[in-house]
Amino acid sequence: MKGILGRKLGMTQVFTEDGTLIPVTVVEACPNVVLQKKTVENDGYEAVQLGFEDVKEARSTKGEAGHAAKANTAPKRFVKEVRDSEFAELELGAEVNVGIFSAGETVDVIGTSKGKGFNGTIVRNNAKIGPKSHGSGHHRHIGSLATNGITSRQGKIIKGTIMAGQEGGYRTTNQNLTVIKVDVENNYLLIKGNVPGPKRGMVMVRTAKCSKGNTEPVTLVDYTKEEE
Repeated sequence: MKGILGRKLGMTQVFTEDGTLIPVTVVEACPNVVLQKKTVENDGYEAVQLGFEDVKEARSTKGEAGHAAKANTAPKRFVKEVRDSEFAELELGAEVNVGIFSAGETVDVIGTSKGKGFNGTIVRNNAKIGPKSHGSGHHRHIGSLATNGITSRQGKIIKGTIMAGQEGGYRTTNQNLTVIKVDVENNYLLIKGNVPGPKRGMVMVRTAKCSKGNTEPVTLVDYTKEEE
């Protein structure tokens, strides 16, 4: 498995030479630095720890600064592991860029979903709406909680019962997305469809765990004018 950390910049659209419109998300992924290599002998599993986006040493702890110093780099804002990595041959301090992916490859994108605040059970859990007739006092309420049709548990709310509460702001994964374009020079990926999180949110792009297979790369329309 391979992966890279980056930031979601937003969505746009591109066109293929045959006129097909493709909605894409732009993910900026500046080179990541290998901060640590974990092995079966020392840690019980194989993984590579990647760091993304420098942070001032004054804004980091001594432990973070010392950990980064072992790889001869600055402390990083985001640190994540890629397990069972294809980066086993990389050394500490080595850089990983978007060139590890190619157009047409299938990937998973992990991020933190947008926070939507406090929502009721209708929105948050897709619960059924009550009777809409006049006189009914139960339209968008949560309904019975303590009985649940189980006489032996009357008066007790079963753990996991759907209720109103905080919606969004949790880790989520969009699976089997297609890479449309890889730009190594400008450090960005164009990924078909939407990915989790707000603009400027941190995401991880990794090899798809349940891949449905790669697709043929498409040829995009180039609007840049040739220099005369």
